Amino acid sequence: MQLNLTRPLAFFDLETTGTNVVRDRIVEISIYKVMPDGSTETMTHLVNPGMPIPKEVIEIHGITDEDVADKPTFSELAPKLEKFFHNCDLAGYNSNKFDVPMLIEEFLRCKIQFDVKKRRLVDVQNIFHKMEPRTLKAAYRFYCGKDLVDAHAAEADTKATYEILLAQIERYHGMEYEDRDGRITKPIKNDVQALYEFSYNHYNADLVGHIGLNKEGKEIFKFGKHKNQKVEDVFKKEPQYFDWMMKADFPLSTKNVIQSVILRGYDKGNKIIKDL
Repeated sequence: MQLNLTRPLAFFDLETTGTNVVRDRIVEISIYKVMPDGSTETMTHLVNPGMPIPKEVIEIHGITDEDVADKPTFSELAPKLEKFFHNCDLAGYNSNKFDVPMLIEEFLRCKIQFDVKKRRLVDVQNIFHKMEPRTLKAAYRFYCGKDLVDAHAAEADTKATYEILLAQIERYHGMEYEDRDGRITKPIKNDVQALYEFSYNHYNADLVGHIGLNKEGKEIFKFGKHKNQKVEDVFKKEPQYFDWMMKADFPLSTKNVIQSVILRGYDKGNKIIKDL
């Protein structure tokens, strides 16, 4: 089976120093790019994170400080990676919650605006968990009938994810799905737009889920004392909360979202938002 693509779809996987998008760094990136004609390209790089890799993390992916000591930093690889990702939609396993925010954070540190607004993000894990909630290794066995060798090796994981997506399309094409509001659809199609719409969390305003969207499409806080309150309303009442967020340990992509709220308030002539 061949994916029905209108532009390249880049499956990618990251190995990192940990799971904190702000503090941790990438130590390996692998990209498996599928072209509309069915041809593929692969790019894999070890990355010097500029920080020690914790022992407990090394036990998961097997990449040591010595392995990356003489490798390029992300900033050195960034122009090459940006070019390879050019005009690509993105796909991965748990990518919308982790890999995409981590990748964008690394690009932003290099002053590269890696915009995902015009890219469709297909998260194979979200499709899998909604249809068959299991792990990547179990998913590969379940959908493809094979054991995943070299799990947590980025290149093996990306290719396995690609094979799983193909099998998911075959298995669930035309199957009904009932969402949390009771709506019944047949969402799985050989179409990246449909896969994006089904697998992406459209209730998030930022990539990691700190800022959500209410039913009116307005940004709301998803954490802390202002949870479920509109961001703009909170900034009106507590302008200092904006200053705290901008100085606190939040991802740059989240800070970009709250800055956009400020700019929108400025455009509306909102004095309190403008004064921020």
